[in-house]
Amino acid sequence: MNTIFEDTKVAFALKSDTELERAYFLFKMIANEPLVRIGTAVTNFAFKVHLPVEGLIRATVFDHFCGGINEQDCLKVVDKMHTKGVSSVLDYSVEGKEEEAQFEAATQMILKTIKFGQEKQAIPFAVFKPTGIGRFLLFEKISAGQELNDAELKEWNVILRRFELICKTAHQADVALLIDAEESWMQKAADDLILDMMRMYNKEKAIVYNTLQLYRWDRLDYLKEINAIATAENFHIGIKLVRGAYMEKENNRAIAKGYKSPICASKAITDQNFDATAIYMLDHTNRIASFFGTHNEQSSLDLIQIMKEKGLAPDTATIWFGQLYGMSDHISYNLADHGYNVAKYLPFGPVKDVMPYLIRRAEENTSVAGQTSRELNLLQTERSRRKK
Repeated sequence: MNTIFEDTKVAFALKSDTELERAYFLFKMIANEPLVRIGTAVTNFAFKVHLPVEGLIRATVFDHFCGGINEQDCLKVVDKMHTKGVSSVLDYSVEGKEEEAQFEAATQMILKTIKFGQEKQAIPFAVFKPTGIGRFLLFEKISAGQELNDAELKEWNVILRRFELICKTAHQADVALLIDAEESWMQKAADDLILDMMRMYNKEKAIVYNTLQLYRWDRLDYLKEINAIATAENFHIGIKLVRGAYMEKENNRAIAKGYKSPICASKAITDQNFDATAIYMLDHTNRIASFFGTHNEQSSLDLIQIMKEKGLAPDTATIWFGQLYGMSDHISYNLADHGYNVAKYLPFGPVKDVMPYLIRRAEENTSVAGQTSRELNLLQTERSRRKK
């Protein structure tokens, strides 16, 4: 079926011939699962024994999937994408930290990206991960209804202060703030905290956005609950909708601990859940601001159709589409070319610290049926077009 996403000239307009060839090479590599496993092991080993591999990684996979090593480094990419109507979400993608000094450094970086957004129209969103500013264990214990000891309570209060400072700064800067979702067994604490922030800072419009992972079968009911609360208390809701990122971990934990998995039984049911929740959000645009984070072409086409049926203009201020930098350019740039609001997640950070993110990207692309082959087919189409 011919759709708006087939236009590779628009999709890859910003890529030089060299960048196009690099993208084709990378996705060829990612398509080979054993090669991804070997590459991951070799890369981890190289960093562990301090081999000089950063330059090679920077010139290949890092530059394809990341904006730079710091926020200033990203500006060239930000400005370039914005010439085609695609905005940026600067995402400090340093993962797996567990120390207070690291949490504080991450908080300061998030505050810096918010101020960047205040100064640049091309950066309308900031983003952070709850466990990027505080220990996972504390979110987990509170989600489970367990009491914290005195030291943990003191630590939790620091997390609360960081959370409120970030949300307050975003409100003052008028920069929307996307807060990532994580594992289900820590999410309730984050949900409750985010709802409190919405009460405080979403009185006039949505500034604080929670993220709903729709591979969880309970999320539409949750959205309906908080929509009722927001309606009763007169504040706005911001929601980023995604399918989810922790499925294997979620199912394995449910089996190990003997409880019902929070994950939908199949991909088809997840897709239905995503679509039903998206429709609900577009039915309540007076209260809910939407950021649809999806690399699924059919979902994107369905959303376009629903918007048309509801008389919602492509550039409706409270409706955004989002994809990751380095992926699904055929969706991002063609949507923007047709007037829709689009933002690319632009990860950044020191090369070594961003490696866990890059490895996850490679593994996810390998495991998603059809994703990598679709990227390769489109890149090949554009290569052939340019050679004519």
